[in-house]
Amino acid sequence: MQARGWWSSAWPERRSRILDVIIAVTLAAGDGCFMWFAEQDFWLPPPVTSGCSVILGLALVVRRTHPVQLAVFALVFGAVTGGGAFASLVILYSLAAYTASRRTVLTVAVLGYIVLLAFPSPTTSTDSFVVQAISGIAFVGVPILLGLYMGARKQLVISLRERAARLEREQHLLAERARGEERTRIAREMHDVVANRISVMVVHAGALKAIAVRDPSRAAETATVIGDMGRQALEELRHVIGVLRQGEEALPQEAVTLAHVRELVGQSGAAGLRVDLSIRGDERPMPAAVGRTVYRLVQEALTNVHKHAGAADTRVGLDLLPEAIEVEVANDRPTAAPEHRLPSGGNGLVGLRERVTALGGSFEAGPRKGGYSVRARIPLPAS
Repeated sequence: MQARGWWSSAWPERRSRILDVIIAVTLAAGDGCFMWFAEQDFWLPPPVTSGCSVILGLALVVRRTHPVQLAVFALVFGAVTGGGAFASLVILYSLAAYTASRRTVLTVAVLGYIVLLAFPSPTTSTDSFVVQAISGIAFVGVPILLGLYMGARKQLVISLRERAARLEREQHLLAERARGEERTRIAREMHDVVANRISVMVVHAGALKAIAVRDPSRAAETATVIGDMGRQALEELRHVIGVLRQGEEALPQEAVTLAHVRELVGQSGAAGLRVDLSIRGDERPMPAAVGRTVYRLVQEALTNVHKHAGAADTRVGLDLLPEAIEVEVANDRPTAAPEHRLPSGGNGLVGLRERVTALGGSFEAGPRKGGYSVRARIPLPAS
């Protein structure tokens, strides 16, 4: 098995050289013996013609690296000495197979054909000129055509291998890009699920600590809210993990409605944030992707208010237009720093922009009149 692997794939250049040496030695011996024992009517004695045939046969070791030079050498040397009957066939084949320029191949082949007809053969022949012309076409044309075919086939194989390697590299890059996009999507989903719930829970926990002694009944209500939000966070995490395990299409997703947005705003209000919700336009069911994006917009914007603006007055506005839904969450200038400093990953707004632009909408976020504003316009799909 190791010898087969070495012969087929390892050291291809050395394998080609060994093959050329074997061909050269074999043809040198064959041509030498043939010209030694053949009946000759030539100006050189048989031993000299036989020795020249051996030299021309041994020259085949360079048939791959210098095919044109070898063909010209054989053309001149063979015409003068009469050597290399069989080696000439391999030289013509190598010329056509390993020369890139087809014009050079045809030029040398035509010159070889003319020399074959013009110079006498070292072996005696009584054939007419027409017969010699036809046999010369076969002698020169067959190896040339075979070499051209094998050279074209070799180039085709090389191009197919290069194309396969390029496609494999492109497929690898696409797979890496898909994995990167999937990691980004998972990180965004985890951020959306955890950040708002945990932020509001931290705010409630701080309020619970402040009122636990002086207002036990309100403390109990706050503890209940913290428990409810913790269960909601766990449920959403369970859903995200289920999507990772089974695929997004495998689990049904509840359609987001304006009631969910009102509940989300109410949770922030219960945590002490002064927030006002305004919905303008005819209320109607939203497409699933649009509804989830609207919900995440309001959720992330309110989370940022909890983190950075404390109890600043906040307005949530939804414009239900026939062709789009416009969302704006804006807060006034903070009157005091937040009681509980919450960590921020800095990727929430980036994820919102990606969600909105993926649906063909526009997104803006930045300071406004001392506070901060998040705006988005999400087009509705055509009915």
